[in-house]
Amino acid sequence: MQYFTEDFLEFFKELAANNHKDWFDENRKRYKNSVKDPFDKYVGDLILNIRKLDARVLIEAKDAVFRINRDIRFSPNKDPYKLDRSAVISPVGRKDHSVPGFYLSFGPEKTMFGGGAYFMPPEKLAQARSYIAANPKAFQKVKDHSEFKKYFGEIKGEENKRLPKELQDAAEKEPLLYKKQLYYMAEKEPELILQDNLMDISMDYYRAARQFQDFLTESMA
Repeated sequence: MQYFTEDFLEFFKELAANNHKDWFDENRKRYKNSVKDPFDKYVGDLILNIRKLDARVLIEAKDAVFRINRDIRFSPNKDPYKLDRSAVISPVGRKDHSVPGFYLSFGPEKTMFGGGAYFMPPEKLAQARSYIAANPKAFQKVKDHSEFKKYFGEIKGEENKRLPKELQDAAEKEPLLYKKQLYYMAEKEPELILQDNLMDISMDYYRAARQFQDFLTESMA
C-alpha cells in the first residue's frame, strides 16, 4: 500500500522557503490531504501492527504524532512550522519521552527510524545504569545483536565525564554507561516513504530494535 505521494515531500520543500502563517493558511487544505491525513493513517496502521507484538501499545495515532508547530519560545529560530512529520510509538506515545519507544520522522531531507530513551530523568538514568552494570552480558547481547547492528549501527547519546564510584569499575568494561542518553537512529533517503512496501520496511526496523527496546524498558521499570 502506498501511503504517501510525492506532494508530501514537495509540501515541505515549499514550506522551507515560505515558513510563515500566511503561506501555511493558503496551503492548509493541501497540508491536510497530502501530509496530515496520510501520515495519521500510516501511524495508525503501524500502531496496529506493533500492537500484535506488544499488547501494551494501546494508543492511537493522535497520541503518537507530534504537532507540526514548533515551540519557538526559547529558540532564536522563529520559523513557526517543522519541516517533517514525526511520531513516537510506545505505551504512552509522545506524552513521556523517557519511556523507550519507536521513533520515526519523514521529511524532504531524510527518512528516519529509531528509538531508545532520549530524555531520561536522573532517577531513571540511575536505574538504567545500575541495571546495565548488573547485567553486562545481557546488555552486550542486545546491543551487539546482528539485526540491530545491521539496521541501526551503534548506540548514540551525550556522555557524562564522571560516574558514581559504584559504576566506575563496570564502566571500564562497558563505556556506554557514561551515556546519559541511550538511543539509536537510522537515516534513509526521503523517497523511501513513497514505496508500496513502506509498512513492511517500518516493521523490519521495529523488529530489529525490539530486543534492545525491551531491555531498556526493563532497566527503567
